[in-house]
Amino acid sequence: MHNFCYSCFDNKWEHLRICPQEYTCCTSEMEDKLSQQSKLEFENLVEETSHFVRTTFVSRHKKFDEFFRELLENAERSLNDMFVRTYGMLYMQNSEVFQDLFAELKRYYTGGNVNLEEMLNDFWARLLERMFQLINPQYHFSEDYLECVSKYTDQLKPFGDVPRKLKVQVTRAFIAARTFVQGLTVGREVANRVSKVSPTPGCIRALMKMLYCPYCRGLPTVKPCNNYCLNVMKGCLANQADLDTEWNLFIDAMLLVAERLEGPFNIETVMDPIDVKISEAIMNMQENSMQVSAKVFQGCGQPKPAPALRSSRSVPENFNTRFRPYNPEERPTTAAGTSLDRLVTDIKEKLKLSKKFWSTLPYTMCKDERVTAGPSVEEDCWNGHTKARYLPEIMNDGLTNQINNPEVDVDITRPDTFIRQQIMALRVMTNKLKNAYNGNDVNFQDTSDETSGSGSGSGCTDDICPTEFDFVTTEAPPVDSDRREVEAAATLPGWSLKTLLLIFLSLVLQRQWR
Repeated sequence: MHNFCYSCFDNKWEHLRICPQEYTCCTSEMEDKLSQQSKLEFENLVEETSHFVRTTFVSRHKKFDEFFRELLENAERSLNDMFVRTYGMLYMQNSEVFQDLFAELKRYYTGGNVNLEEMLNDFWARLLERMFQLINPQYHFSEDYLECVSKYTDQLKPFGDVPRKLKVQVTRAFIAARTFVQGLTVGREVANRVSKVSPTPGCIRALMKMLYCPYCRGLPTVKPCNNYCLNVMKGCLANQADLDTEWNLFIDAMLLVAERLEGPFNIETVMDPIDVKISEAIMNMQENSMQVSAKVFQGCGQPKPAPALRSSRSVPENFNTRFRPYNPEERPTTAAGTSLDRLVTDIKEKLKLSKKFWSTLPYTMCKDERVTAGPSVEEDCWNGHTKARYLPEIMNDGLTNQINNPEVDVDITRPDTFIRQQIMALRVMTNKLKNAYNGNDVNFQDTSDETSGSGSGSGCTDDICPTEFDFVTTEAPPVDSDRREVEAAATLPGWSLKTLLLIFLSLVLQRQWR
């Protein structure tokens, strides 16, 4: 392991600061150099031992992020292709409504401050405004009138039950997906930061005494006793061990959200058929167009007639009314090269292996045959003074338990500030994961702020969420359907009611709800 003298032909008495004050091969200058070597070897060993947990979060974050991003891209592409074939120019002239929907979903996933419920309500309100003009081409509608129309979205339910169902499904699936990826990010950052240790002077002295004093005593083949190593490592990694409680709670919360992703909050089963669901909503609107129009006219007043040119336009000859039913077997090929279920199964196995990592780190390092003689060798090992059994008891884990550590001088009154910051980051993330598990959302803009609470509300209005966490959370602001930012409606070509009914008949016969 080390290039050093293997016999002391010229043993001499040297006043050493760390190794036992006896005949030795070393000088005080050599002690200084070997102390730095001990520090370097310790840092490398911690980084090497933590490689598994660090790469778990790095690689799985990359896979999940690729999967979710491409799932959104595929869903948008599928909707665009299907609606172009199904609705032709009608869709193309109003495509920005759908483009904005996916843009907001992407912005939410990437951490944007988007309230999913309000955003989805706005989408349906805008879609109602556009469709209301299409089914009533004989009238001219002002912006104020269209704003009045949008207020009837909840009351008249022109799109049937699709908006309510989709809101529940999209909200809880996106909350779970974004929070889970955010959790992988936090786990990655905490593991990377904590694995870069900076040993204290007391730790460096203990490492030097354990690793190199046998060489100075002319015992280069004698390795440290296992229990001796444990006390040294527990003293050197005392603050890291204090991370373990919050780390385990974080891992447990990640596993629970992973189960949600496999079951009721599966974003893949929500986004794959979203084009069909929105199309069904449009067909519901066409089916109920006369009743909807009559009630809107009653509530908002009789609109002004449209110019003759607009109301007399006819359907283009190349208008394509074919409708492609959704085929569940046509699942998108994702960048991750697998389904969400398989990704979740894989990450759950890896997460379980990373539990109690920080408290078991000393044991893992002391099992390394390059470091100690192993737990089976109790007599023929270096105990810090000579080749003999190590007698002191093994310390418990954590900073406060090192007050009587016989090997490392640990100041238990000064917890490591950096480690405490990582504990707080895990605590905040765990709270967000608990929220996501119950279908609630919180802001991600500042991960140091535990009190942030705006976002989307519960995703459990459709199905009761079992085994809810008991914790304090700030509820999402209520959605006010009467207060929306109404965008100016574009001037659209007119279509006769007869034409739209014909289109509807061809579509409704083939509609399918997954």
